[in-house]
Amino acid sequence: MQRWLNTDNDDDAMAAPLTCPASPTVERIYGDINASRLWKFRVLVTEQLASNERLALVGNCDALGNWQSSGAAIMSLEPDSEAEDSQVWQAQVYIPRQCGTEYRYFVCAVDPITEQLVVRRWEVQLQPRCIAELQQQAAQVQDTFGSYNGLEKVDRGWLTKETLVQLKFFYAPFSWKQRMKRRLVHVKVTPMNLRIPSADAGTCSSTLEDSLSNDTHDTRENGGDNSAAFGFSEVVTLSAEECELRAQEQFGAACGASDLVIFHLTVLDLENTAYLVDLYSYSSRVAKEDGPPQHLGYHYVLPNLLKRSEGNLELPITCAKSHRPLGMMRLGYLLVKPSSVCANMEMQVSYARYWNNKWTGLDVGHRGSGTSFKAKDAVIRENTITSLKNAAEHGADMVEFDVQLSKDLVPVVYHDFMIYVSLKSKCSVQEHDYLELPMRELTLEQLKKLKVYHTAEGLSREARSFHNDDLLEHQPFPQLADVLDALDEHIGFNIEIKWSQRLQDGRMEEEFEHVVDRNLYIDCILDVVLRKAGNRRIVFSCFDPDICTMLRYKQNRYPVMFLTLGKTTKYKQYLDPRGNSMETAVWHAVAMQLLGIVAHTEDLLRDPSQVNLAKEHGLVLFCWGDDNNSKDTIKLLKELGLHAIIYDKMDVLTSKEVKQSVFLLQAKDSQQEMLKLQALETGHVWHTADLPEEQQPQA
Repeated sequence: MQRWLNTDNDDDAMAAPLTCPASPTVERIYGDINASRLWKFRVLVTEQLASNERLALVGNCDALGNWQSSGAAIMSLEPDSEAEDSQVWQAQVYIPRQCGTEYRYFVCAVDPITEQLVVRRWEVQLQPRCIAELQQQAAQVQDTFGSYNGLEKVDRGWLTKETLVQLKFFYAPFSWKQRMKRRLVHVKVTPMNLRIPSADAGTCSSTLEDSLSNDTHDTRENGGDNSAAFGFSEVVTLSAEECELRAQEQFGAACGASDLVIFHLTVLDLENTAYLVDLYSYSSRVAKEDGPPQHLGYHYVLPNLLKRSEGNLELPITCAKSHRPLGMMRLGYLLVKPSSVCANMEMQVSYARYWNNKWTGLDVGHRGSGTSFKAKDAVIRENTITSLKNAAEHGADMVEFDVQLSKDLVPVVYHDFMIYVSLKSKCSVQEHDYLELPMRELTLEQLKKLKVYHTAEGLSREARSFHNDDLLEHQPFPQLADVLDALDEHIGFNIEIKWSQRLQDGRMEEEFEHVVDRNLYIDCILDVVLRKAGNRRIVFSCFDPDICTMLRYKQNRYPVMFLTLGKTTKYKQYLDPRGNSMETAVWHAVAMQLLGIVAHTEDLLRDPSQVNLAKEHGLVLFCWGDDNNSKDTIKLLKELGLHAIIYDKMDVLTSKEVKQSVFLLQAKDSQQEMLKLQALETGHVWHTADLPEEQQPQA
């Protein structure tokens, strides 16, 4: 298990085109020969690569793509390095002579037809590898993929041109005849290209019948020809033993009555890719290692069935022998499409699973200075710029707030899905003057101009008043962009993405269902964050596990945390089981390579050993809940080793003596160290008085 809590400190015409060599052993030379030096990169890979995977090299010069994966140098396999689990890859590149060269290795796949590159896995140490200015190359120097400066860090890539398709088989979702109900079913999913030339139709149909039980589907993944689907088919079972993505076995993964199985498929041509679902079962009289299982049935999931970004399918199972209906299966699906604003993200740095060991017991302001409609004594409206600033002024390391979209797709900060509007413009509002609406039905301009009431005000028919409620920064529905501009950059943001889910009783949360497509919804938010975030520490979170997956695979910079209810008596649980217990939440976070969990404190106080469960899996752990609004509880949670506690009333409950963010204090320390170093280099005496006034140490 890899751990991600670390202590790191914070000419184009001459370049060879991105072309996958006809053979992995064919070597190309990259770069400009005139103003550069030839450098031979060699890297050892100790993991087994798929047949269509290659090593590549990206860095801060033209020959290495200037941190863009599309301009990377594709490496070649050394002739005498044919072992599957120990290969040496090489590339000769002309790198700049008069400046240092930073670079990273990554595993990629290049479609030989379209030449589109997919980043499969890449090195994510905070500091990239470096060749110093004028450094001479030692003979036969060899790097090891993923290992640098004593740290081993490799993350999965993000979506650039490809689409991620997930098929979810939860709790053996099969309906069989009585004699089949007790059999353990194994499922195999294979992407199939629908663009097969007509001349090959007879061959494909005759081959397919044999391939169903012998795993010889004509896919590139299994060494087939170029007419089959380009992609990768992986699977994960959310359990203690199998919670990391893995290549599918020959006869698939077991889908038992208590199993949560997710098939993780990466495809380039979504509109022309179908998914062959094969079902197998081992006889009770034959052990798995004694022979192949019985092929029960199959179904082709055609692309026209995947109409939205998510949904549920009820599909017939066709008998593998008689080709007649055998039963039914129910599965959920998720499509994660590449974001246009994130597809060309640089590979210079990633914080997706970075967390400094010094960042522990952080104080996070819940909706800024706290919820304002549960307590009668609240004087600042929640989720406003003033509320967020007030928490920061009283020492919050981070502020937590909720983001959703207006009707015109503008990300705004607001918690509830439903709002109330006044039908009359007057100071005294009568009971019949309130109208309940989904927030999504109003544009940003309407939200700003109409008299809008919180759900609590609408239900009680009693309007609340707050201090300076007419001032701009006290107004509800601030734009996310304005919040990013308004707060000091050293205040971290925990941005909770609001998305309603179906509850276990079948109803939608707050009787609210989204009409905006998931991919568009997330892309609108990411667009603002990437334009406005600067160097701010940002963590995304969401109660919806699929939204977490989308946030993780749409971008490569910011970490994502899974918000969970756990076992609770205070809230109705969601239909999706992944957030209803600490165990499944941890397994999902590990499977999707999330930074960690935002756990419900009620669940942690019930069983504090769950803190260790998350940490043993290398996860960062925040917590939320009304239980946090107590100095004693906050102290206990910090003693348990929580990385951050989200709570109300920062001005009352914080125990900090210095009311400053840990990120600001860290920046001051770095500034002081830099000034000391400069003083030593120049022979001057360094004093704290050399610091700007706002960075002076406080007594």
